[in-house]
Amino acid sequence: MMTHNGKKSYQCKECEKAFSCNSEHTCHMMVHRGKKPYQCKECEKAFSCNSELTHHMTHSGEKPFQCRECEKALTRNSELTRHMMTHNGEKSYQCKECEKAFSCNSEHTCHMMVHRGEKPYQCKECEKAFSCNSELTHHMTHSGEKPFQCRECEKPFTRNSELTRHMKTHNWEKPYQCEEREKAKLDIFQHSHK
Repeated sequence: MMTHNGKKSYQCKECEKAFSCNSEHTCHMMVHRGKKPYQCKECEKAFSCNSELTHHMTHSGEKPFQCRECEKALTRNSELTRHMMTHNGEKSYQCKECEKAFSCNSEHTCHMMVHRGEKPYQCKECEKAFSCNSELTHHMTHSGEKPFQCRECEKPFTRNSELTRHMKTHNWEKPYQCEEREKAKLDIFQHSHK
């Protein structure tokens, strides 16, 4: 039963998180049970919900959604919508604990877990725990697996973001400009003055 009034009728008995529809609640319960029945056929990464698998499907490298402000290309329309908020400065989700504001609900939810001391996402290799699934995903480097491979030179990478940065070396794209030396850089973080 989906409600339009914002009422969240389905509550998790494990962590007291509430949901407005039963399918979200069922998906959430899979996380607590450690079940991940939806597997990516490209990299074999597994997910608790089919929607998470759909969200993950970025192996083709296709980015059909482009920002009109800065021309940044994104994989999903939802990412473009969230990205657009960075241009207009809109931050609709505000923390009641520390007044910090966020442009998307998922960032706000993750932030609230930090205040509550909740760390439901645990690494199976070293047992380190995280408040957000994205932090756990970023942490996962124990296996040495590098599922993201460059089509140009076949160099493998641990994360898709690393592959994206690497692809700019083939395009000779240098989006960051050094004001001090008037030289274009591939990555602003790899640049230093000696």
